[in-house]
Amino acid sequence: MLRGPCRIFRVSVAPVAALAVALVSSLSRCSLLEPEDRVVSPLSPYFGTKTRYEDANPGLLPDPEAPRRDPQLLEETCTPVQLVALIRHGTRYPTTKQIRKLRQLHGLLQARGPGDDRTRAAGGGDLGAALADWPLWYADWMDGQLVEKGRQDMRQLALRLASLFPVLFSRENCGRLQLVTSSKHRCVDSGAAFLQGLWQHYHPGLPPPDVADMECGPPRINDKLMRFFDHCEKFLTQVERNATALYHVEAFKTGPEMQNILKKVAGILQVPVNNLNADLIQVAFFTCSFDLAIKGVKSPWCDVFDIDDAKVLEYLNDLKQYWKRGYGYTINSQSSCTLFQDIFQHLDKAVEQKQR
Repeated sequence: MLRGPCRIFRVSVAPVAALAVALVSSLSRCSLLEPEDRVVSPLSPYFGTKTRYEDANPGLLPDPEAPRRDPQLLEETCTPVQLVALIRHGTRYPTTKQIRKLRQLHGLLQARGPGDDRTRAAGGGDLGAALADWPLWYADWMDGQLVEKGRQDMRQLALRLASLFPVLFSRENCGRLQLVTSSKHRCVDSGAAFLQGLWQHYHPGLPPPDVADMECGPPRINDKLMRFFDHCEKFLTQVERNATALYHVEAFKTGPEMQNILKKVAGILQVPVNNLNADLIQVAFFTCSFDLAIKGVKSPWCDVFDIDDAKVLEYLNDLKQYWKRGYGYTINSQSSCTLFQDIFQHLDKAVEQKQR
């Protein structure tokens, strides 16, 4: 889902010491329910980058705006001078490609024949019928766009950081803040929401103006930095344009572990196994996470899979990221690690200032 971090920001003050913080966040907190009533799924630990923020960090549940400081970074023992954060975009809709696969699966469910009477006689529920009747509310226009809860999570993240590092995020220091984003709409929108959170910190109770009119200025788009892989010739040659780059992924999709899940799901949904494939199964699995993340509801898709299925599907996603993102190939770090070089260059500069 993420081919590189969406946004990076830096903020610094007079050189006394250097502090770097990397924040790689997954899907954001999404339920409107109170913590004690929130909907959960035992599959959540296996959703990877589509896991809700509060499932990955339950500490957000009591108060998502309250900062939590590491005891080793107390104000008396550490003076922050520079903060560098890599921030993933907030909760998003599925992509158009994912939505069309889900629509295809929904069509199979609606076109299937009558359920097995023996299953019903034995007291088994018809999960396929429940899924056929479950509203398919995703539309093509959504195409991975940021949802409102994603904006809320970015605003809350800004409030936590501003409270955690009050000197760095003071109004007087706002001009030093640099927020860089890729051109992906969900990343640009997440950056804007982060700045709105800072505005809320500086001007509590006042509605935020247009991002372009804020003290900190709008996010700056830099795809060469934030989507560095698109500018790496070795990555483009060895992975992006290489028809065999995902050989191991395709082999796993047709391997025994995935075939067992295909047969199992076909039986549960009462559809021909030949009409299913690993891609459809994976989008069904992630639909459970999208419904949890975006609407805070547990859809019948969550009941199709058990923990053993989730472990296989998690491995499939990890395998895809390993080979599709180039980690499985020898690619020159000068080309592929531009972003990290940029981060350390700024930290080195802070150290030089301190020494002077």
